[in-house]
Amino acid sequence: MIIDPAEIFKVLSVDTRVNIIELLKANGPLGVKGISEKLGLSPPAISQHLKILKQAGLVRSERQGYWIPYSINEQALESCREILNEVCTCGCQGTGKYKEKELSKASLRALKKYEVELQKELSIVRERVSEIEAEE
Repeated sequence: MIIDPAEIFKVLSVDTRVNIIELLKANGPLGVKGISEKLGLSPPAISQHLKILKQAGLVRSERQGYWIPYSINEQALESCREILNEVCTCGCQGTGKYKEKELSKASLRALKKYEVELQKELSIVRERVSEIEAEE
């Protein structure tokens, strides 16, 4: 399946659609009513979002009697991940870490930007650790 990155980004620019994908990833196949209840939106609104997600190839459905369960299309989501890896500027190739060879040839500007990102991430982790320690 060939996915046009611009179309995928446009489809995923709507929070509700991202929430639907996250819900299906976490819960497995769900019908419109189940998704509607979990997200607190009307079934017609959910149906419209599912139609767009299905046209983009990100979800699929197969009628089972009166019930139409929707599930994520894992192959399409993997293609999305590959697209994001291609446009990622940090050199991590989806690992979240700079590769050693990328570090050796990265510019000072890129490294400083990466350092700031790591500091922010470390700050978030430290804050969460403090929250958990306070709860114990």
